[in-house]
Amino acid sequence: MRYVFKFPDIGEGLEEGTIVEWHVEKGQTVKMGDSLVTMETDKVVTAIPSPRDGVIAAKFGKVGETIHVGAALVEIEIEGVSIEEDAKKEAVEEEGAGVVGTLEVAGNSMVLSASKEGLPSDDSSKTSKSGKALATPVARAIAKDLGIDINVITGTGPGNRVTKEDVINFGKEKPSKKVSSSPTPGNPSEKSVEIEPLSQIRKTIAKNMIQSKHNAAHMTVFEEVEISTLDQIRKKYKEIFAKEDVKLTYLAFIIKAVALSLKKYRALNAEMDWDGGNMIYKKYYNIGIAIDTEKGLVVPVIKNADKLSIKEIAVAIDNISAKARDGKLTMDDMKDGTFSITSYGSIGGLFAVPVINYPQAGILGVGRISKKPVVKGDDIVAGLVLPLSLSVDHRIADGGETARFMNSIMDYLADPVSLIMD
Repeated sequence: MRYVFKFPDIGEGLEEGTIVEWHVEKGQTVKMGDSLVTMETDKVVTAIPSPRDGVIAAKFGKVGETIHVGAALVEIEIEGVSIEEDAKKEAVEEEGAGVVGTLEVAGNSMVLSASKEGLPSDDSSKTSKSGKALATPVARAIAKDLGIDINVITGTGPGNRVTKEDVINFGKEKPSKKVSSSPTPGNPSEKSVEIEPLSQIRKTIAKNMIQSKHNAAHMTVFEEVEISTLDQIRKKYKEIFAKEDVKLTYLAFIIKAVALSLKKYRALNAEMDWDGGNMIYKKYYNIGIAIDTEKGLVVPVIKNADKLSIKEIAVAIDNISAKARDGKLTMDDMKDGTFSITSYGSIGGLFAVPVINYPQAGILGVGRISKKPVVKGDDIVAGLVLPLSLSVDHRIADGGETARFMNSIMDYLADPVSLIMD
């Protein structure tokens, strides 16, 4: 028995992924759980496991190619069924959705019959609802190599799918439209620009930023807090923690201060269900921290930060930062955040207007710590000043609650002993 294993939706709202590395070859025997391919998705780089035991009969897609959710990844021959003749196997590759055997979707126990189920009826349009042509992975790969826009080809396959023969015949009838690399009037010369395809992470960042700015009413407040006492405590315990290979940063204290403050001001730990007419107040406190990686910004989440000690938070920061740098974050590392923190001060910058990680209600920006003259009592002394920028969704949090939330964070950081007293 054969079926085509399709690229599953491994995350909320996932639409596509890019092939990073193949772990199997045609003819290779695989066991359930063996890694088939590493995919870069909207949020993470992750390995896709095989859902069944069998032999790889065909692979779909090359390294660097973008694969849409629901498109074929591999064709697997189940043990006990002989390999089909080459002609029949080619037919299976062409259909993508399968003409013999069964289809199975990862993470879904439902097995679909290998017919035209799920395909458009014969009188349907050649394009999907998204306006893109229905086509097999083989056809898309050939069209890409030939520089042909597959969306203008009339498909002759089941449900008007575009097959590889359709692409080849179209290429013979009409010259392919390849993108010219020659300079054009008013445009930069070829040598003056460098063009790279957008990565999945960069696409996601762009999409999320636009979504946030369009859907949240941003308001930002700025404050400064003197943290000389916090600095002294950190220096003392930094050396102690270092003996256990734990790096103690200011961020650990800030996360704890934010988590405890969220428990006092629930609007900052909420999201708005506009369609349902509800406000959702969350009673768990998961803090997302923005991490700058070579591939782009990711925001993994430290779960239940209110219940963790400063040391436990420091360990969590170390672990999740290492996973981010190594490209090993999982979907579980990224989901269920209730509030976010972005610390740009280590690179440079005092204040900013952070963009909310929608649909969360707020995000705290942490600027560069600097030594400044501060007033203590009637004296002017040198102090360490931490600049903070808090962006909130003004539909959810009013100005008064926002200011009180910020004051709470500042009180905790100015008097860090209070972090273990509440």
